[in-house]
Amino acid sequence: MTPGSNIPLSVARVTVDVTAPVRLDVSGLLLTADGKVRSDDDFVFYNQPNGPGVTHRAASGATPDAITVDTAAVPAAIEKIVVTASPDAAGTTFAGIEPTATVRADDGSVIATFTPPPLGTETALLIVEVYRRNGAWKVRAVGQGYANGLAGIATDFGVSVEEPAAPTAPVAPVTAPMPPAPVAVAPVGAPPVPAAPAAPPAVPGKINLDKGRVSLRKNETVSLVKGGKPLTRSVKMGLGWEPAWNGRAIDLDASVIAYGPDRNMIDACYFGRLQILGGTIQHSGDNLTGDGSGDDETITVHMGGLPPEVTGLVFTVSSFNGQKFTEVAKAYCRLLDAQTGEELVRFDLTGSEPKTGVLMCKFIRQYSGEWEMTAMGDYVKAKTVRDLVKPAAQAL
Repeated sequence: MTPGSNIPLSVARVTVDVTAPVRLDVSGLLLTADGKVRSDDDFVFYNQPNGPGVTHRAASGATPDAITVDTAAVPAAIEKIVVTASPDAAGTTFAGIEPTATVRADDGSVIATFTPPPLGTETALLIVEVYRRNGAWKVRAVGQGYANGLAGIATDFGVSVEEPAAPTAPVAPVTAPMPPAPVAVAPVGAPPVPAAPAAPPAVPGKINLDKGRVSLRKNETVSLVKGGKPLTRSVKMGLGWEPAWNGRAIDLDASVIAYGPDRNMIDACYFGRLQILGGTIQHSGDNLTGDGSGDDETITVHMGGLPPEVTGLVFTVSSFNGQKFTEVAKAYCRLLDAQTGEELVRFDLTGSEPKTGVLMCKFIRQYSGEWEMTAMGDYVKAKTVRDLVKPAAQAL
């Protein structure tokens, strides 16, 4: 499975095994429609292994930690059971030790497996969720990380922080000699302090819009959140370019491809299809030369109106006539507030390759509902939107 993808469950009872190269604390949270537990009794973990329809199995020998969900016994008020994990050793992050969730039927047969993409400073993780939709049960891959450990998850879902924190406290002294895991390399060289600044680049550019315009570099990410609230108003993605070295007119085409949770293309908006998804995405029309200052083409996205099945947007530029990006100068994309015209995020493409397409940036809908924008700048062989569908999907 990939992040955000889901599959229906054909059996009433499933077990989610969670494995990793290190010992884990695995738990299950029973959530109502508002995304909260009803009480601390809906938090199932090794010190409280039984909940209504949900049980915890502690690791033993070759048997991993697991959460079992008997959907027939889950209370009607519960809409989803989220399976979480955190490293048992205090202070350890998931960098390089990404866990794998294996969903099994009672007979041991594998229904699905999911390993999240590479992680960094996360110390707790929502791995998968078993959820109810229109009377049927499904399982969804999540992969949402928290840098503030189990306490961060508890706070988000309404569990008293003291309850989940207490079980881990006795473990910390046992593993206290092992803090070398996060600090090991630094203490070897006497100056551990210089090592601290090296940590932030592990999650480059993970910022929001609170401090004004954000300038991104390749592979950096900004959370489209302002004042603690996800961006739901209309935005414009402006894309611009100029002919290089006073060369001939350059005819490039900007487009955006919308994807679902399985990286399946839902629709594409470009010069030949100026409006998609009920008008929630609109294209300004074709620019045939690239001459002049300002945006050459714009794509408006009504963020609050995007259908829930859309979980990814990839903005691209391609050359239908085969002109390569070595003939293009000053290519960029910038995100604007559609109402005020305020520039929110900008990414200037640096370097070039003799190819006919480029993946400029992508929007990914997070498990919590907000969107994140990541600068890409990846060159591909593509002249049309159809050529871009596969490489864009692979980049999600």
